[in-house]
Amino acid sequence: MLEKVIYYDKRPPHIEKLLIEYAKPGIDLKFYEPSYGEAGSLEEAEAILAHSRGVTREIIDRAPNLKIIQVASVGYNQHDIEYAREKGIYVCNCAGGASDCVAEMVIGLMLSLTRRITQLSEKVRQGEWHNWTYRHDTHTIIGKTLGVIGLGAIGGLVANAAVGLGMQVVGCDPFITVNAAWSLSRAVRKADNYDEIYADADYITIHVPSTPDTKGMINAETIAKMKDGVRIINLARGDLVDNAAVKAALASGKVACYVTDFPSDELLDVEGVIAIPHLGASTPESEENCASMAAAQLIDYLENGNIKNSVNYPATYMARSAANRIVVLHENVPTMLAQVLTVLSNDNINIENMVSCSKGNNACSLFDTDAKVSEKAAADIRAIQGVRRITVIEG
Repeated sequence: MLEKVIYYDKRPPHIEKLLIEYAKPGIDLKFYEPSYGEAGSLEEAEAILAHSRGVTREIIDRAPNLKIIQVASVGYNQHDIEYAREKGIYVCNCAGGASDCVAEMVIGLMLSLTRRITQLSEKVRQGEWHNWTYRHDTHTIIGKTLGVIGLGAIGGLVANAAVGLGMQVVGCDPFITVNAAWSLSRAVRKADNYDEIYADADYITIHVPSTPDTKGMINAETIAKMKDGVRIINLARGDLVDNAAVKAALASGKVACYVTDFPSDELLDVEGVIAIPHLGASTPESEENCASMAAAQLIDYLENGNIKNSVNYPATYMARSAANRIVVLHENVPTMLAQVLTVLSNDNINIENMVSCSKGNNACSLFDTDAKVSEKAAADIRAIQGVRRITVIEG
């Protein structure tokens, strides 16, 4: 079933041990950590376990049997997810694997910038000890309004923690999941759009992925809608914020402070910018958690075709009800399921159970069958217009 797992870039801790632990007895796991620049080194790979270095179009083209790219971290922008989608290859991350660590850093930074800890520490180093001089430069967060853009795993934790610290919290997430909504404190006010956050928030923290719709979302136009003296924290992605617009807003006093862990040369020497390394998820605890998630998700896909935390296809899960399973990645178009079922019926194969999930134009369908699927039936399904990949998993 699982012929190869390619480790590339660097190994998450204990990942081989975890993969072996999660795999069923009798499955032959082979581990490779080649220089991926070597021609032919990816030809047999069913799965790539990636970390920080991206899986590019060129690498995907050298892996004709590749079915899944499992990212052993939360971020995935460095991987060519669109090309992988076209090729019928899942890209999955470890969403939530480092949420606690990032949320902790957001809260810590918010407290630090409000009390001006870094600036005052430097003053003490210079021999200035008088608290009276700086009493008007520090504040408390109690009673202030925090705006949370994105209420997923990290944003939800930040919102709930801020409520516990006595803040007023307003959040907005057009794509919030049911589970995320259930996890939110009742005290978190749900905004209908980001403009409500811009108008009300003393602090704004951003927790959305970088997409064509979110890139540059904090810009001159949106900053103009914010309160004077707003403080912005961006530990999500650097390109969500227009640096030139923030620089101008800091100079005018519109923005009091901008915190980012995606430092750029144009902001490093700007007064009011707190730039730190991208360390939100870089703790031994979060790396261990992501490694465990990545191993479990990868094995569940390769053994059962189940998918969790996919960023380019819908999450799809079905408990096994038969020895044989067919996994079909396809376009989300009418009659697709009917065509697949017709092929199986013509091959005298009975369906024990099935599930189909869609996400935009992309869909995944799982079929549990009472008999093995013939090569002809698999080829006929593969030939259906709109089918991107078919995988047959035999028990």
